[in-house]
Amino acid sequence: MRDLITSFLMLLLFTISLGVIYPLAVWGVGQAFFPHQANGSLIRNAQGEVIGSELIGQNFTSPTYFQGRPSAAGNGYDAGASSGSNLGPTSEKLIDRVKGDSEARAAENPGTAIPADLVTTSGSGLDPHISPASADFQVARIAKERGIPERELRDMVSRYSEDRTLGLLGEPRVNVLMLNLELDRRFGRPVK
Repeated sequence: MRDLITSFLMLLLFTISLGVIYPLAVWGVGQAFFPHQANGSLIRNAQGEVIGSELIGQNFTSPTYFQGRPSAAGNGYDAGASSGSNLGPTSEKLIDRVKGDSEARAAENPGTAIPADLVTTSGSGLDPHISPASADFQVARIAKERGIPERELRDMVSRYSEDRTLGLLGEPRVNVLMLNLELDRRFGRPVK
């Protein structure tokens, strides 16, 4: 009986310390020192409405905006259905999708090599970033659609490009949402 009581008290102690105190301590440290990141890195407009997150991609389809990677997450960038497509390299469905995307991109910018991340999905399907080469690939289309100089767009892409984390982790990248928000700030929202 003594062992049973000891076991129950240990269970109670660990449940309270690891199930209540530790999570509250981690939450408190996050709120105190990293509130933006701890609350989802949300981006708000001038009216305070949430328009996105720095961490989750969005589906930009207008030719006046930079577009992200294709998404295999549900109906496109659905955080509730985050996953890759599970289609292997010999899958006809995957090959047909990549061919279709490649043909559409080739028509957009003839004679230019298409960066792989513009036609392939990420493992999560939620990647908010593209490579600087993918952003550069889209500059001519956006400049033409908006009637702005390509040089200014290339400078903007360069300013929003991030290097590898700690100089060695990941790849150079550009956050598509942040780039598009800057595009609207500098050149106004396109009128349809």
